[in-house]
Amino acid sequence: MDLVSPEHVAQLLHTYGYGLVLLVVALESAGVPMPGETVLISAAVYAGTTGHMKIAMVIAAAATGAILGDNVGFWVGRAAGPPVLRRFGALVGLDQRRQKLGQYLFSRHGGKIVFFGRFVAFLRAFAALLAGVNRLSPERFFFYNAAGGIVWASLFGLGGYLLGAQFHRIAGPFGVVMLALALIAVFLGWRFYRSQEERLLELAERAMDARGPA
Repeated sequence: MDLVSPEHVAQLLHTYGYGLVLLVVALESAGVPMPGETVLISAAVYAGTTGHMKIAMVIAAAATGAILGDNVGFWVGRAAGPPVLRRFGALVGLDQRRQKLGQYLFSRHGGKIVFFGRFVAFLRAFAALLAGVNRLSPERFFFYNAAGGIVWASLFGLGGYLLGAQFHRIAGPFGVVMLALALIAVFLGWRFYRSQEERLLELAERAMDARGPA
């Protein structure tokens, strides 16, 4: 049996309930490969078809797990990221100027990355960590992280609750589309960066030096 199949998750939900939703979503959000979205949707379907769980509690558990897990990833990135980058960044092409560019981009667009990253499988696990590494302010991170976690949990929770098991078939293609759009955005952004690299590096360096240490 597939360990992350909706049927197997339903069995686990019967035993562990809301705690399973919170734990799996929190671990995925902290960067551990876990099927957070599958568990959320399965819990919502289970709530709608059996009545053994309350959809409001499912959404609350998923949102809480998302917020807590992302905060773990954020603070790990914020504490461990700078020392690691100082020691090894140059070895992978991330010299001090490029590190400042990353911080500059997150200071401008980090909130959007954290919010919309919640809806993209790969970014869902690493957006918070990247926000911490790139020194996004804790206040902005908390706002966009909480907003993204609540909206994500509500949309997918209510979708599973109202549409039942067929929502799994809707959520899968939606995730693929979001991932494809993210990859296209990364590709276009990389092309733009390569054509404007020196100008962007100088702009970031001036902006981050003027802002001072985070």
